Amino acid sequence: MIVGAGFAGYRTARTLSRLTRHQADITLLNPTDYFLYLPLLPQVAAGILEPRRVSVSLSGTLPHVRLVLGEADGIDLDGHTVHYTGPEGEEGTLPFDRLVLAAGSVNKLLPIPGVAEHAHGFRGLPEALYLRDHVTRQVELAAAADDRAECAARCTFVVVGAGYTGTEVAAHGAMYTDAQVRKHPMRTGMRPRWMLLDVAPRVMPEMDERLSRTAERVLRQRGVDVRMGTSVKEATHDGVVLTDGSTVDTRTLVWCVGVRPDPLVESLGLPMERGRLLVDPHLQVPGRPELFACGDVAAVPDLNQPGQYTPMTAQHAWRHGKVCAQNVAASLGIGERRAYRHRDMGFVVDLGGAKAAANPLGLPMSGPAAGAVTRGYHLAAMPGNRVRVAADWLLDAVLPRQAVQLGLVRSWSVPLESSSPEVARVPGGPERHGKAAGPAGQRPDGEETGNQPGGESAKGQPGGEPAKGQPGGEPAKNQPGGESAKGQPGGEPAKGQPGGEPAKNQPGGEPAKGQPGGEPAKSRPGGEPAGSRSHGGRAKGGQSGSPRASGKPRRAVEAAGPRPAREGSGKPGRAPRASGAGLRRETAHRPVRTEQVRGPAHRPRTRTPRRTSRPPDPTSPPGPVKRTDRRAAEGDS
Repeated sequence: MIVGAGFAGYRTARTLSRLTRHQADITLLNPTDYFLYLPLLPQVAAGILEPRRVSVSLSGTLPHVRLVLGEADGIDLDGHTVHYTGPEGEEGTLPFDRLVLAAGSVNKLLPIPGVAEHAHGFRGLPEALYLRDHVTRQVELAAAADDRAECAARCTFVVVGAGYTGTEVAAHGAMYTDAQVRKHPMRTGMRPRWMLLDVAPRVMPEMDERLSRTAERVLRQRGVDVRMGTSVKEATHDGVVLTDGSTVDTRTLVWCVGVRPDPLVESLGLPMERGRLLVDPHLQVPGRPELFACGDVAAVPDLNQPGQYTPMTAQHAWRHGKVCAQNVAASLGIGERRAYRHRDMGFVVDLGGAKAAANPLGLPMSGPAAGAVTRGYHLAAMPGNRVRVAADWLLDAVLPRQAVQLGLVRSWSVPLESSSPEVARVPGGPERHGKAAGPAGQRPDGEETGNQPGGESAKGQPGGEPAKGQPGGEPAKNQPGGESAKGQPGGEPAKGQPGGEPAKNQPGGEPAKGQPGGEPAKSRPGGEPAGSRSHGGRAKGGQSGSPRASGKPRRAVEAAGPRPAREGSGKPGRAPRASGAGLRRETAHRPVRTEQVRGPAHRPRTRTPRRTSRPPDPTSPPGPVKRTDRRAAEGDS
């Protein structure tokens, strides 16, 4: 049983399937059906790559591994079971003989006021798609604005965190917005402004100093305002307050400070090291021979630097997976155990275009040569979609980018504080997020609404009374999780639909009046005199003048069965006026159709005995075939 399909979990599943020669029952539990190649995510946000290029299908590349869609929310180590919640809220339990925890990491939060409400992370595909749409929208709104202050706020983008992710987001984002403004200049003559903040003394402090200088030089050449030793003190809807006391008006705050291990491992009650599960060099939890951990959730001892643990990087997670699979196979009697020991192969940072910073095998490089090495490394490391990625790179080099906003991901769908950044929230879906934090007083397009921080929140906005059909509120009709509209899936079926109350004159339902086997229609021989519509129903039999609305609901009248014949109105040719109290909404806007009744309507009539069956009229069109299960046949209208 493998929990998580990130770099560590995916490599474990693939290697273990090969080592066991498909004789072991391997189950992979993951919220999505794809493996996300995270290093290329900034290129998705910049419009270089399409989202499916960095999404490798799990079922397509792991054919002998059982894939279960869901998120683990409870582990019983003594009972050897994992409890999970599926994408549609269903719950289940999976047994295991060996368990590999590779749940990955989530966004790291700091106790800064307003960050959880106004910032967005960059850990999953939904967040990248949202950032792409949001940046495009802000540039378009800034280009159309006449107010210089509003234009400056909308075309200012603040990125917090100058690590790998933050540096690449700022580098690619500056190129993306410059290309937009080049085609459609702003009315105020301003240019987009990107800011990169970090409390560290230099950009990418975990890398070699020469690579840091190269990355910072490329950023400043593109106009990025790099401020080291500075961070955000407070975030609001209109901007951010920095630690140096200055205020920056902005509508975009990208949080790339870092990551923390998935909170799932905290519930196990086992020894931890800064939120990570302590394991031995064989990636096995001491005292638990059936439990293994790798990737960002595991604190793996660094044998090359005694007393330290391997950092939370994709390179280590990928290598963890291979060693973990070998040790799991060894516990099943296949092969031998081995300890995790790594050798630094260097790092690569893609800065957009032909610029990059790399040090393969310790050799520092910059410029186009570093760009070629960086892209070659990514193509070699990707487990799939190599040809598609290379084709997108080639098209981006010869064709302009498509700067359009699709609006597929909304602001409230990607809260910063989330236990599943790879899954976007949906209306009525299962609640998998620790806190549904969204921008207070801000719509997804960045425009202000009536609810400002500290005031009464509008319905449907985070922190206020949720609107119908919004997460946490009363679901709207015909929305998932709410009261479904009649005739819609999951709701009260409409009359004449399968599974619902059969409509009149439908197979298995109450026959319509005047039809074979039903109650005789009014104004017909043996029936009740023509009356009026009740609650928006059609005129029964047809009567001159306006119909009279019945005070009873139609179902109650129909359930009462046959009634004795009544005398007519007593005045031929004159019909009583209808009362509008019982009209339905759908009939209130169209006139009631009536037909002229031939013959005196005031004469008393006698009711003929109710017939249970009647030969069909040869002149009438054929009706639907009657079924024995009292449901309408498929295709009936």
